Amino acid sequence: MYPLPKLKIFNNSYQGMELIQKYIKEKAETVDILQIMEAGCGRKWPIDLTGIQYVLTGVDRDEVALELRKNIKKDLHKAIVGDLLTVSIPQKFDIIYNAYVLEHIEEAEKVLSIFDKWIKNQGIIILLIPDPHSVRGFITRFTPHWFHVFCYKYILKIKNAGEKGYAPYPTYYSPVVSRVGIRDFCAKNHFLIKEEYGFSYRVYGKGLIAHFIKPFAFLISLFSLGKLSYQHCNLLYILEKEPYDQAA
Repeated sequence: MYPLPKLKIFNNSYQGMELIQKYIKEKAETVDILQIMEAGCGRKWPIDLTGIQYVLTGVDRDEVALELRKNIKKDLHKAIVGDLLTVSIPQKFDIIYNAYVLEHIEEAEKVLSIFDKWIKNQGIIILLIPDPHSVRGFITRFTPHWFHVFCYKYILKIKNAGEKGYAPYPTYYSPVVSRVGIRDFCAKNHFLIKEEYGFSYRVYGKGLIAHFIKPFAFLISLFSLGKLSYQHCNLLYILEKEPYDQAA
């Protein structure tokens, strides 16, 4: 395993969204109408696309979540029910946005290879994934799904947690869902890593819980001899498809 560069850290999610919007707006300046796929779209779209001419295509195998998105948010131009591993998409996209989906797919590297077929030359893939080598990622990997539902419902206060159309979903953490895994995939498939950031621990809990999350993470990191990070829990990647001669 080669040494990884020091990770740049965002202090909150808004900084990450600003960076994503910057890349989307820059890409929009190069085309007439931006073609965007939200792969694994769920119930909401967090990106502000004001002032951009675009077509947003959402793909999700969770039919309930997709119906909620279509009927409540009403922001998709096209909605496709289908599994990312098997769904047929006849077009290519300028942007593929994939947020907190790959960790829920056993064949995550195959999904990334499919994204490679869907992305245009010099197109952008935006990935948000949890880091399995953070304290939070470690706990998620080695605790049962019912525990995740419990945390969402009683700590994060999400009353619909675990119901159809609502997170959390079962997690698998394929090897590609990691800093090393993403770098290996990019090296093999002609992608440039334009940005790589971590997100510091966002305090979702309330009251006393909010004060104990980061100290708890620090202690777990200490016991792991620094192998598990307490400084971040999630990762953001901006990947650009390199132009190359496939026949070479």
